[in-house]
Order: sequence, then structure tokens, then C-alpha cells
Amino acid sequence: MADFFQKIRDRLAGSRLEILLTLMMIFAAVLLARLFYLQIIRGAYYQNNYKLRVEKTQLKDASRGNIYDRNGNLLAYNKLAYAVTIEDTASYKNAAEKNRTLNEKLAEIIEKLKANGDHIKNNFSIFIDGSGEYQFSVEGSALQRFRADIYGRSNVNDLTYNKKLGYDESQATANQIMDYLIQKRFSIDLNRYDKETAYEIAILRFEMSLNSYQKYIATEIATNVSDKTAAYIKENAKSLPGVDIKETTVRNYADAEAFSSVIGYTGTISTEEFNRKSAEDKTVAITDQVGKAGLEQSMDEQLTGKKGTKTVYVDNVGTPLQVGASKDPVAGNDVYLSIDKDLQVKTYKLLEQEVTGVILTKMSNTKKTSTDPNAGNYADKILPVYDIYIQLVNNHMIDVDKLNAEGASDLERAVAAKFDDHLRQSLDRLKSQLQSDSGLAYRSLGDEGQDYATYIVKKLKADAVFNADKIDNKDQMQLRWANQDLSVNDYLKYALKKNWIDISKIPGLSKYLDTDQAYQGLIEYILGNLQADQDFAALSRRYTILNDEVSPNALCAILYDQGVLPRDDSTRNALASGSLSAYGFIQSKLRSLEIRPGQLGLNLSTASAVVTDPRTGEILACVSYPGYDSNQLANATDSSYYKKLTQSSSRPLFNYATQQKTAPGSTFKPVTTVAGISEGVITASTTIRDEGVFTKVSNHPKCWSYPAFTHGTLNAQEAIRHSCNYFFYEVGYRLACKSGGAYNDGAGINLIQKYAQMFALDQKTGVEIPEAESSIATQYPVMAAIGQSDNNMTTVALARYATAVTNNGTVYQMTLLDHVSDSNGNVIQKYSPTVKSQITAVSSDTWNFIHVGMREVVTDMSTMRNFSVPIAGKTGTAQSSTSTASHGLFIGFAPYDNPTVCLAVRIPYAYESFYAADVSRDIIGCYLGDAASNALVGTGAIQAGSSGHGD
Repeated sequence: MADFFQKIRDRLAGSRLEILLTLMMIFAAVLLARLFYLQIIRGAYYQNNYKLRVEKTQLKDASRGNIYDRNGNLLAYNKLAYAVTIEDTASYKNAAEKNRTLNEKLAEIIEKLKANGDHIKNNFSIFIDGSGEYQFSVEGSALQRFRADIYGRSNVNDLTYNKKLGYDESQATANQIMDYLIQKRFSIDLNRYDKETAYEIAILRFEMSLNSYQKYIATEIATNVSDKTAAYIKENAKSLPGVDIKETTVRNYADAEAFSSVIGYTGTISTEEFNRKSAEDKTVAITDQVGKAGLEQSMDEQLTGKKGTKTVYVDNVGTPLQVGASKDPVAGNDVYLSIDKDLQVKTYKLLEQEVTGVILTKMSNTKKTSTDPNAGNYADKILPVYDIYIQLVNNHMIDVDKLNAEGASDLERAVAAKFDDHLRQSLDRLKSQLQSDSGLAYRSLGDEGQDYATYIVKKLKADAVFNADKIDNKDQMQLRWANQDLSVNDYLKYALKKNWIDISKIPGLSKYLDTDQAYQGLIEYILGNLQADQDFAALSRRYTILNDEVSPNALCAILYDQGVLPRDDSTRNALASGSLSAYGFIQSKLRSLEIRPGQLGLNLSTASAVVTDPRTGEILACVSYPGYDSNQLANATDSSYYKKLTQSSSRPLFNYATQQKTAPGSTFKPVTTVAGISEGVITASTTIRDEGVFTKVSNHPKCWSYPAFTHGTLNAQEAIRHSCNYFFYEVGYRLACKSGGAYNDGAGINLIQKYAQMFALDQKTGVEIPEAESSIATQYPVMAAIGQSDNNMTTVALARYATAVTNNGTVYQMTLLDHVSDSNGNVIQKYSPTVKSQITAVSSDTWNFIHVGMREVVTDMSTMRNFSVPIAGKTGTAQSSTSTASHGLFIGFAPYDNPTVCLAVRIPYAYESFYAADVSRDIIGCYLGDAASNALVGTGAIQAGSSGHGD
């Protein structure tokens, strides 16, 4: 029985094997047949049509909202453009192959861009200057952030000594950074590519590296390119894998200079901005454009739209095969301002014309400033034309780096040699003086030697080598230095001895050195630093020009050689030969505004104005001069242009309307009038006799008119009319005596502050751009009463104050905006000034006689007497120091009987207030339709002379 079952088992096992073998043979036959079909019968078809399909989601950029003025005039908008993008989709055997391939591809694109008149997108913070050297375009915290990005540090505090590179990353020079990128990181062959091409390849490689961690994010390497470039990229797509043309937009600005301080500009998102925004919105990319300044920045969330998405299937080299689902982007909202475009532009031009006119009026064919010793008035100060010659070079109208560059003229090279010679001789003289056992006392050095000695001491203090906090100002040697009776070398030796100078702050020196060794180390440190110090080089150039080692004619001719002025061989050669005077040339170019104050960067080179509607508090114009071309900073920043802006002493990036603070001068006198009457120390009929010199306080301040004349006996209205300082000194004095009969400085200041605070002169106005906070005086009520002491106020704060004076006490919280609407025109949010406070403590009679006094101020001025529009206003001359010209201010309103416009104007270092009043007339005239004022706009410098009216 057992054998029977065994036979059955053996047979079943055998049949299972047969079945299994049969099935395997069938499967093999099917597989072979399928393989035969795929490879033999259909092989050619599949070979030609094989594609690796990769799904990726692309973001579709949303268009940024537009910015309009109050009347719907376009101010900031998007222009359709082509952009060249690159995405590294290839695979490489090793890093060397990757570097070689990408560098070759980028070099080809760069060459074609240049051939077509296009250029790469360059937001890099290093540029190549006129002499072919690398320079940073940023400084301070921005420079440290840039260094951190270069070396891959998430925080600037992570910058450290790099053992591999052999230097401290936080101190890396422009040359060290470029060497790191070109040779070490991206292996760019300097034997194959010239310096500029290698620099541009490095920039693009660095930009690509920032996107390397974001999958399928292409890097824009050129924007707003020509049709030729777009066609070339499209036609050569196969040989340029990963390179594409994208339809995009670039940000454009109308009347950019006039609006730059308000609107600002856009730029590529920074690392900090990306980290902050991407934490909340995952669609944010490192290539995004965001607002960088002005309303573009403060209204960025409104202006920025919502990105769309598109699913795309691509092959192994990134070529699109099929488009899947998509979601359209949503455009950003449009922002409408309260500002009137025409008034803004005209105000900007008029301010420039007026400042130029003041320069021409005060300019003299001399080397130094002088004042009539009998005048006692800064209106009599002159502006030496040599200050202008010096600023042609030191404010970078003439590019010093280009003087020795390839293609420089013989005249440029000769001037460069003179500058170099003078610098070398100056350093030699300094070395000799510092090493001398008995140097000349400071007072015996002459102007140049004194400036150098002062510079050395200031530089040591700035470098924290000389600790100013340790100085004993009662020390006899310190007093001798202060009195100019000590040589700089003796002073430095003494400072070492007293430990005011910390020698251990100097690299390589020990605090345990003896005095002689320490002093020798200090000399080497000073001279070593001065050799590379650009500010010291500028000081040396100043004296090269003042000493006539470089002629003014040569400098003026170089303006043509460097293309600052349009080519004019006849004028250029006349200057070079000396047949045309430099002084006459400068006069001519200023009159025509071919040379502009903002370019020169003199003390007298800036201005601001804020215009309001006193009925509503709306801002109609907010102007800061000089401005800048926002179009050169938006989209792809022009690094060299940005560097020029940051280096200019006229500070175009600074908003003089909202950020500059000075004393308000006599424009403050209405506040003092309100305080005096409200506190009962004067009435409308109170009279005070002007004695010329106010002797009740120790500094014995004088009225502006003294000693030429005094104003006699006046009431408050007449005191406003004549801006009598003596009258308001007395009011300030009486306020200080009010509490107990005896003069009390603190009590007087408290009362002045009380009434100034009613006009919100210690608060920001609420505008949506960076604004400094004004401050009311904290001491000396007699001087505070005339707007001096430490009163410090912005132009926009003075405009709000003037608005309140005009409308009998309504103080507004201000705004630059009117409304925000979506792309279809639907209003999303409305903006308007709100009433911050109402000054109820002042009677209508008081407001009335203040207005009458302000009207009489204007009717006494020849420039306004017969003007078509009746204006009321108050001038103000604010002294800043005894060594510089005073600031000129004006607040006013019109028409006098029914005001619809109000303004505040400031021209720093304008010598007197007349010029601020003069330009105010035409700003008001332009807004209210005066034909003469409108015709004056853009015609050249306005030389208004001088009023003889003081305050």
C-alpha cells in the first residue's frame, strides 16, 4: 500500500514540474516576442520618440501693482520685456567638468549680450571701477551681509577666520572675494577670459548658486534684453540647454528724480527679506523683486500680487513636452497717492533752479571764504569758486580712477600725476614731522598742515586707537593742544604716555612696548593707513587744487574728456589752452543747469518742500532735492551708479523733506506768540521796545537788524511782520518768569514745549516713508522763543505746523496716500488725513492777527509784493554754526483770504531766508495757475538777488 501512494506522489511531482516548465516556456516565448516587437519591429520608432518625462511645477509671476498720483497719472508701472534665464539641468562627471561647461556657456551668452548692446543683470556689491580695480558698492552692515552671503554664512556674526583662505572673512577685501569666487569656487580660467568677462561669469555663477537649493528655479541673468538676443537664445536652444527666454516685466518710473524720495524703487530680495517672507509664503523665491525704498517698500504687500502655478512635463534636458494644470496669478493692487504729479515735478525743478541761483549769487572768483567784519551777517558770506573746482573731483563728477585708465587723455594723465605727486610729498612731510623731536606747533603749520594734523587725530579716534573718553580736558598739555600751542607729534607722544592711545588696538603691536617703540609703531600705522585712505587722498587733492598745481581749466576740460558734458571740442580746447576762463565756464554751465547743485555736493546743494491743502491736511507735494534716477536702481541695480550715490556729499538717497532736522528759526515765532498770549505774559496790544541787545540773559543775544538799526516799539503783529528777535526774546523771558517772578529756565522751556506740542512739533507726522522725529527745545527759553536753542524739526513737521496755523488750529495725522484699488479698479482701502487734535486754547482774534502779521511779512518783500496771488508767510533763518552759512526757511499759505494751499520750504546753507521765500512764491504760483511762475519752470538758474529783509 505504501508503494502505491509513493508512485502516485512521484507522478504528481513530475507532472507539476512539466506544468511549471511549460508555463515558463510560454512566458519566455511571450517575452521574446514582445522584445522582438519593441526592438526590431518598432525599435526605430521608440528610439526616435523616447523621452524622459519629469513633472515639475513652475511658478507664474504676478505683475506688480502700479502707482498713480491723485489725478490718475502713472508714476510707477511695469513694462513688458524679455529676460534671459538659466537653469542648470545637466549632469556632470565631476566638479571640474561642471565648472568648465557652465563657464563656457555663460561666456558665450555674455559675449552675445554685449554684441547686441545688452548686459547681464548685476546686483552684485562689487564693481570694476574706472581704473579696472574691484570696489565695494556698499558699506557698513550691508557690506557685512554681502560677505556673509559670499562665504555661505547665515548670520554676519558667523563670519570667522578662514584657515583655508588665510584671512578673516569679516574683513575680506573686494580683491579677496573676487579671487575666491573666480579661482577657488568656480575655477574660471583667467588665461582664457579677460578680467571683465571672468568677473561677469563669477557674478552669474554666484546668482545661480543662490537658487541651487530651490528645485526648478531658473536664474535671471539678463533683463530687458533686445529682440536680437531673444531670437538668438530661441534659435540656439539645443546648444544652450537650460537657457531660455522668459517674458517678464521691468519696473519703470516716470519723472524718477522728482519722485524718488517718495516712491523709492524695487530690487532683488535680500537674504534677510527672503528668510522672513518665505517663512510665511512658500511661493517666495530668491529671485523675487520687492520694494527697497519709499512707498515701494512700505506698500510692498499691497503692490505684490499672488503667484500662479503651472505643471509642466519636461525631458531629461529640460525641454517642455506637455503642459498640465495651471492657476493664473493675481495682479498686485494699485496705489494712488495724494500727491499732484505736476506740482511735484515743478516744485523739484524750481528748488533746483533756486539753489543754483543762490550759488551763482554768492559765488566769487576766490579761494577762501571771507566775511565783511563790519556786517556781522552771514548773508554777506561768499562762496569761493575753488570750492566748486574741488568738488568736481571730490564729489566724483570727475572720476579719479579713470584719470590713468586705458584711453585716458594726456590731460587726464597729467592731472593724475599731479595728484599722485602731491599725495606722496604730503606723506613724506608728515613722516618727517611725526619723526621730528621738536615739530612745529599746530598754529604754525598753515592750513594744509593743520588739516592733516586734525585728520590724523580724528582718524585715530574713529579707529578706537585714541580713546577720546579718557582725555582729561583740564590737563595742561591737552589745553595747549586745544589752544594750538602744541605740535601733533608731541601731542601724540603725550597721549601715549597718558594711555589715551591704546597701542594694543594696532595689529601686531603690544601694550608692553616702551614709549619710543610704541610711538614708532604708531607712526608706521598712521602712514600705512593714510596711503590707502580715500578721504585723506581727497584732502590731498583739495590742496593740490588750492595750490594751483592742477589748474581749474584742466579740471573743467576733463569734464568733456570723461563724457560728463556732451562733446564740444571748441570749448574743451579753449579751456585746455586757457583762452576761456574756468570761472566764466562754471557760471555759464550753472546758469544752464548743465552742471547741477546735486552733482557738486557743496553745503549749499540741497533743498526740500512739502505742500499741503490746509482745508483737508492732504499732502500735495513732498520734494527732496537732489533725487536720483530710480530706473537705474530698480530691476538690476547699477552698482557703480549706486556707489556714486552713496559717496556723494549731497546724499541723494537721503530724504531731506522727512529726515533732515534743523532749527526752524523765525518760522517758530507764531508758536511763541500763541504761548505768550495764552499764558497772559503779552496781549495783542502789548508793546515792547527793541533795544538791539537783549541784556536780561547772560549771552546777550542781538536782534538780527542790530547794529544797523532797531525796530523801535512793536506789538505782536508788528513783531511777526518785522521778525523782531528782541520782541520774542522778551516773550521767552517773561514765560520763564511767569511762575514766580524770577527767571526760571526750566519753567520757561516747559511752557514753550507745551504750546509747541499742541502743534505736534515733537512727533512724526504719519507719512508712510522713513521720517525723523522732530524735537522741541529743552533749554534756553529766550533762544528757543526765536526757533533756536536745540529746536530741531523736519520740513514735513513744519508743513503740518504751518497747516494748523493756516486753518486756525486743526492738526492732522498725515498720509501720502489716497486709496488702494485692485487691478479691476475696485477700491479696497481709502486713506485720508485724520484730525489728530484741535487747538482750542487760541482765540480767533489771535489767529487773525498772526495771519495779518504773516501777510505783512510778504508784502514787505519785493519779490512778492505785486504777485498775482496774495500770499501770507513767515521767513526763518536758522544758524547752525559760526563757520557755515545759515539755513533759509519759509512757511506760508495762499490765497490769503481763502487758503487752498500751504507749504514749508527749507534750503540748507542758503545764507538767508529770502531765497526760500522766493521759490515758495513760484511753487504756490504754479499750483494756483500763475502764468509767470509756470513759465519759469525749467528755464535755468533763478538769480533772485537778496531782499535785505532779515530774521
